[in-house]
Amino acid sequence: MTRVVLGSASPGRRKVLRSAGVDPLIVVSGVDEDAVVATLPADAGPGEVTTALATAKAEAVAHAVDAEVAADCVVIGCDSMLFRDGRLWGKPATEDAVLDAWRAMAGRSGELFTGHCVLRMRANRIVDTAAAHTVTTVRFGHPSASDVLAYARSGEPTAVAGGFTLDGLGGWFVDGVDGDPSAVIGIGLPLTRGLFERVGLSLADLWAANPVAD
Repeated sequence: MTRVVLGSASPGRRKVLRSAGVDPLIVVSGVDEDAVVATLPADAGPGEVTTALATAKAEAVAHAVDAEVAADCVVIGCDSMLFRDGRLWGKPATEDAVLDAWRAMAGRSGELFTGHCVLRMRANRIVDTAAAHTVTTVRFGHPSASDVLAYARSGEPTAVAGGFTLDGLGGWFVDGVDGDPSAVIGIGLPLTRGLFERVGLSLADLWAANPVAD
């Protein structure tokens, strides 16, 4: 029975998987993202960066899971960053950074890059790997200054890539998305399904092995 391990503390990613019939084991990677990015070429593109981060997180978790789980599991690593104004934006560190971000992106669009990596583990070792990224265009609205200030003070945007959510308070300020909404939340179901298939796993088996309790 193959256990699904999610290498992320993101409640959004966990909710996406649970809503899709898979209750994952959560193991946080603890990866130093800046250190990973520092190893990449200076001209690495957004897809390369997010996929490298997702892979580093999955690999860290694969080495951290206990032997019983590592006997038969699949580890998922993900990383999301917003590409706008010619650069990648991660989590804004402060309320002021959130306000600056929303002043820059209100009424505009940005591309949300989400890197994914799945590692198939058997007998306590990685036997197969598949990784890729997806891109979703996010169209931002024009929230009032008072609403953005209240949003910044809520604490939500400092915990998420680009300073917004689709499935939380920030959803009020997103006019639409062109692409996969689940990828904006943090884990793209269509891409992850394809990566599962590449490492020889089916959703039917994963649903049976990782049921969501009522």
